[in-house]
Amino acid sequence: MSAALCQIDGLSVSYNTPAGVKHALKSVSLDIMAGEKLAIIGESGSGKSTLSLALIGLLPDEARTSGIITWPGLGHPPLPGRDIGFVFQDPGSSLNPVLTIGEQVGEGARRHLGLDARAARDKAIELLGRVHIPQPEQAVGAYPHQFSGGQKQRIAIAAAIAAGPSILIADEATSALDTIVQAEIAALLEELVRTGGMTLIFVTHDIGLAASLADRIAVFRNAELVECADAKTLIANPRASYTRDLLATYVDIDSPRLVGISDAA
Repeated sequence: MSAALCQIDGLSVSYNTPAGVKHALKSVSLDIMAGEKLAIIGESGSGKSTLSLALIGLLPDEARTSGIITWPGLGHPPLPGRDIGFVFQDPGSSLNPVLTIGEQVGEGARRHLGLDARAARDKAIELLGRVHIPQPEQAVGAYPHQFSGGQKQRIAIAAAIAAGPSILIADEATSALDTIVQAEIAALLEELVRTGGMTLIFVTHDIGLAASLADRIAVFRNAELVECADAKTLIANPRASYTRDLLATYVDIDSPRLVGISDAA
């Protein structure tokens, strides 16, 4: 078995609100193994995105936290952009409309690898090719509005891996896309982590995509970790009733897709 890249022990996150204390995570303990593809699933508000933001150190200043996150597989706290690449949900808002694609994809290489402008441009062309953007030599000089939603997400992924991170976190990176493009992006993520030796943390509400992509699945509900198991084991023999409810929404277990999860699930 791989060694633990990250160990989360009793992590809690809460916020003071006019209505009282809101708990975003409640005493979550979870090991993330080096080289694995871990899916974190749950409905909106379950805590899955809060966990991904805690891992990269992007929680708001007003967040109250307790518990410990350690990184034995790295040997040091991760540096965002260098050790962890992050892909956000909406590629339209994660890309700057006034900067060229080459500038944005090459930024991480310039900042973390010390490449000059020419070398960073060459790196951006290479990365755009890796994420299957047509004619990458021309794409580096283009702007985000010239690309489709799926292409923008591919570009955002290229930017996230520019410095060769050990971990790639994709936080609802497919939810703003149509079903066919979702599958394409999931396949791209699998290809990149396999060829690049990265650990993938795939945050989603879609248990179908999680089942098709992940080695392990961690299920969250109401700020708590419900269960975590090998993907095949969890699909075949879920322990939690909530996970069974999620699985009951499958259309076809051999080609798992969700038809929808109600807020009361």
